[in-house]
Amino acid sequence: MNVPQYDVAALRRALAEDPRTAELGVHVRIRGDQLFLSGDVACEQRRAAVAEVVAEHADGLVLHNEVHIVRADPPTEQEDLR
Repeated sequence: MNVPQYDVAALRRALAEDPRTAELGVHVRIRGDQLFLSGDVACEQRRAAVAEVVAEHADGLVLHNEVHIVRADPPTEQEDLR
């Protein structure tokens, strides 16, 4: 990878287009030889898939996966709106 802004765009595109992820909400930053992922996903499997897809396209960069898992569980009780 040569120019970080082009690399970031390529990685975002890979995350959006790869059927394992189809992710638009993961942020990608490159600083020197360090690659940082941040954002939220629904489960651990999705977090792992994001890291896998990026690793396939990020030759020579040290990956820091800072993606958080945010569960979207249905409500457990009725909400009282007044």
